[in-house]
Amino acid sequence: MTPTPAPSLVTPPKLVATDLDGTLLRSDGTLSRRTRAALASAEGAGIRVVLVTGRPPRSVPDLLERVGPHAVIAANGAAVHSPDGTVAHTFPLSAPEATRLVEHVRAAIPGVSFAVEFDGAFGHEPTYPAWSFGDKAVELIGTAEEILAPGSGRAALKILAHHPELPLDAFHERARHAAGPDAETTHSTGLSLVEFSAPGVTKATTLITWSGRLGIGTQEIAAFGDMPNDLPMLGAVGNSYAMANAHPDVLAAARHRARSNDEDGVAQVLEAFVDAVTHRSPLTA
Repeated sequence: MTPTPAPSLVTPPKLVATDLDGTLLRSDGTLSRRTRAALASAEGAGIRVVLVTGRPPRSVPDLLERVGPHAVIAANGAAVHSPDGTVAHTFPLSAPEATRLVEHVRAAIPGVSFAVEFDGAFGHEPTYPAWSFGDKAVELIGTAEEILAPGSGRAALKILAHHPELPLDAFHERARHAAGPDAETTHSTGLSLVEFSAPGVTKATTLITWSGRLGIGTQEIAAFGDMPNDLPMLGAVGNSYAMANAHPDVLAAARHRARSNDEDGVAQVLEAFVDAVTHRSPLTA
């Protein structure tokens, strides 16, 4: 049985931050007409929308074509894009940080392979799974150490690690311990894939910095998510929404519940926000 959404906010937010996969997008990766319309209506009603995702910068142009012109925080907080797709800010790993991270994780977890996301390029080791390829980005193939060489002039926005055998939870815990303070470590899919960002860079830190520049406080933000990489963001805002299909840790942490991504759960809540703004009436608490 689908759970009933939690009570809505008393006051509509000034900013809505939403994850993509498993949250805004349906399970088949599509965006419904209803959700696209709800996003546009929210912007039209004066509620800013920012898409906050683990997806890399190379995916942003296609994303905005499908979803509409909204600000994007990509690569788990490592890049901020304007609604026209241009990169406004990046928060990369330094070359020494990235190289040290790879060395530590490789030594601690035999059999691991790596990929690296740059702004406009994607590098990967030969054994990294082929399902991560297939777009128009510059593709670099070699060892992670070669791809991350300081003389390359490229700054790593996100490093990904894959293991062909370890269960995700065990892999994540070992990778997090191996990385230590050299990176932020998280995961966001059911695949045995762990993601690393620069120390202190998460969806939450970038969202709060970006929204603060707009004069929007944390209590004026509503955020939606479904996976562990959304937890910092959900914990940092005034009102957090877990999708009905969310990871158990997200369901336990969020203040509110939205219907599932396949039921246009984000759109349903946005429609209530817009209705409250349009009719200048408070939402039901």
